[in-house]
Amino acid sequence: MEITPNMTPEQYVDQLVQEDEALRGIREAIVEKGMPEVSVAHPYGKLLTFLIEVSGAQQVLEIGALGGYSGVCLARGLGEKGRIVSLELKEAYAALAHQHMTNNGYGDCVEYRIGHAADSLKKLQEEGRTFDFFFIDADKENYPVYLEYAIALANPGAIIAGDNCFLRGRTLNIDKNGPAVQAVRRFNETIATDPRLVSTLLPAYDGLALARVK
Repeated sequence: MEITPNMTPEQYVDQLVQEDEALRGIREAIVEKGMPEVSVAHPYGKLLTFLIEVSGAQQVLEIGALGGYSGVCLARGLGEKGRIVSLELKEAYAALAHQHMTNNGYGDCVEYRIGHAADSLKKLQEEGRTFDFFFIDADKENYPVYLEYAIALANPGAIIAGDNCFLRGRTLNIDKNGPAVQAVRRFNETIATDPRLVSTLLPAYDGLALARVK
């Protein structure tokens, strides 16, 4: 490993925590398809795997499938009986995500629900579904809505993770006050202060919020 002048902590971690070939292939496929390059940072992807493993989560809800990068990271932490419900607005994105999940041996453990995530979350609530782990990485304007649903659908002790809490610096910029920025600020504040949660916010990469439901 080479340490260079002015190396950032993220660059240092990127060299230490290597992205494996399977995940790198998913990231490259997302770029080739012209999809947004917004998959979770690979060290945080490994953190998702770690958190599911150590928590023993069996029922996982992913809000935002994109091309399946985070889905594979989540599935890697599951036991044999673990299952993922993945919410995705676009059918083409869900199809690519399922392809990558299948290629990595996880196709049978995931169920995709296509459409607006808030509608799918309402349906899951009506069905009486509950979950042990939530990963929120979808449209930012609805982050506060997704958080409330996650708390409502949580089993005691469930973990909630939310990506992109800094919005590439916009959350911290007082001159940025668009709907997405304001929504993520509310999300961050709720994560930090809600008495129903025990939480923290990791400041590396684009920010990752973590909470445990009491």
